[in-house]
Amino acid sequence: MELHVSDLSCRRAGRLVFRGATFSVPAGGVAMLRGPNGSGKSSLIRVLAGLLPPASGDAHLRGAKGSSLSLARDPETWRESVALAGHLDAVKPSLTVRENIAWWARLHGGAPDLADQAIDRMRLAPLADDPAQYCSAGQKRRLGLARLMVTGRALWLLDEPTVSLDAASVALFAEMVRDHARRGGIVLAATHMDLGVEASVLVDMAAFGATLTPAEGTASPAPPSPDDDPFLSGDWR
Repeated sequence: MELHVSDLSCRRAGRLVFRGATFSVPAGGVAMLRGPNGSGKSSLIRVLAGLLPPASGDAHLRGAKGSSLSLARDPETWRESVALAGHLDAVKPSLTVRENIAWWARLHGGAPDLADQAIDRMRLAPLADDPAQYCSAGQKRRLGLARLMVTGRALWLLDEPTVSLDAASVALFAEMVRDHARRGGIVLAATHMDLGVEASVLVDMAAFGATLTPAEGTASPAPPSPDDDPFLSGDWR
């Protein structure tokens, strides 16, 4: 499976965040999003996760036998093909560490037998039967990242995944990313930090800056429209 992003643009609250994003990531590829704060790294991750609609353009996941899944044409199926690790850990505090992983496996239709493997990989076994609310910030982060292993999704979308992690935990996560890539998975990460993984693709968001041309009017943003952002319209999808 390969990821192809073509002329993708994003508008939020009436403001064009980035435009014309175009790049490809092959099977087994690790792509890093680079750029200063506000350049659209997180917004691109959210668009590719199906949480924000693209203002224009499209993305495709293309299989080895010629199959092609379009983000714009089939967003529901697209969302079932990607796994997101964003700023929040998505941890349910009242469930134990093991129950959290098992719940994610059931939700995503992944392999429940990988739960213990994921817990061991991120060195959470001593906490497996403890409620997640007693975990430290770093332990919760490791738990949130461990769930990627049980989703069964080919495309991993990561937004600053190593926040709150110490150097040893970053190394654990890096090996998990490399294993996913070795199995033909795709990883797209937005980060300012070294993940300890060699990138096969570098995406510079500064190249997709949303500066308006004279023909498009002034750079002053239009008044926010509910249609521009699902958050404003209440469409949580």
